[in-house]
Amino acid sequence: MAGSGEPLNVLLVGAESAAIQVLNGLAGRGHRVVGVLADEPTVSVGKGLAGAAAGLGIQTIEASNVKDPAFGDWIAEREVDLLLNVHSLSIAVDEVVSAPRIGSFNLHPGPLPAYAGMNVFCWAIYNGETSHAVTLHWMDAGLDTGLIAYEETFPITDRDTGLSVFTKCVRAGVPLVFRLLEQAAADPAGIPRRPQIGERRLFLRKDVPHDGRIDWNRPAHSVRDLLRACDFWPFPSPWGTPVAVLGDVTMTIAAATLTGERCAAPPGTVGPADDDAVRVATADEWLSVRGTTADGRPVPPIDALDSGRPVAAPV
Repeated sequence: MAGSGEPLNVLLVGAESAAIQVLNGLAGRGHRVVGVLADEPTVSVGKGLAGAAAGLGIQTIEASNVKDPAFGDWIAEREVDLLLNVHSLSIAVDEVVSAPRIGSFNLHPGPLPAYAGMNVFCWAIYNGETSHAVTLHWMDAGLDTGLIAYEETFPITDRDTGLSVFTKCVRAGVPLVFRLLEQAAADPAGIPRRPQIGERRLFLRKDVPHDGRIDWNRPAHSVRDLLRACDFWPFPSPWGTPVAVLGDVTMTIAAATLTGERCAAPPGTVGPADDDAVRVATADEWLSVRGTTADGRPVPPIDALDSGRPVAAPV
């Protein structure tokens, strides 16, 4: 029975490397995984969560089941103690959320309530945050609105990218799940229930700054931060690669470096080239850009951008 120190019955809903780490940790701690509902991977390699579950002989179930109220009966019949949502994008209905004997918990890759919703690690970089957090919270009828069980904060540096902050979320978040499991097995009543305090911001999947178009009228650091937030190399970025336009040619720019050199040229004007980069005017200084493609083909910036011409008309 839960709370007696005996193994828990756990239902895992998840995706990505974080869910795989939790799955392996559950097995290593002797808990019973009654089933795994796996989303398609977006930032992972290999066979993903479903493959990992199959390798352990654990039943895999369609993730869409969490949207079916009748699935709550399936959970109750199997005496599930905990439902763990680890980076899954599948939104569970109330009947599913309320079915586990102890509760349902979501591992969210951001601080709550300030960064609720999708791709919040990208938004944190773009917004110039110097710290971020991962939150494990009780699930309720809302989206990322439940009471907070555990939270871990970590720094964001100038060198961080979307992928590196996402990775930090995984490293900080997985131990929170194991902390929850330990508390739930010992005394479920001791699991914290802290209210979310502060302004709530909800970011939706379709939200991307400036629709993914580079706005050269913004300060250089803002353009660079958009590029950093979109950088998930070698994996696909949930925000895509930022786009600029030169005449009738659509370009993407993968990375940029601050030069610290003030510029008087109109924003978007192409300046001097050096080695594998070309400088482009922003609202306050020259930005050194690299990693360009034109019409889907890699093209060195020095070949793709003509000095003195605008990369794009003002946004």
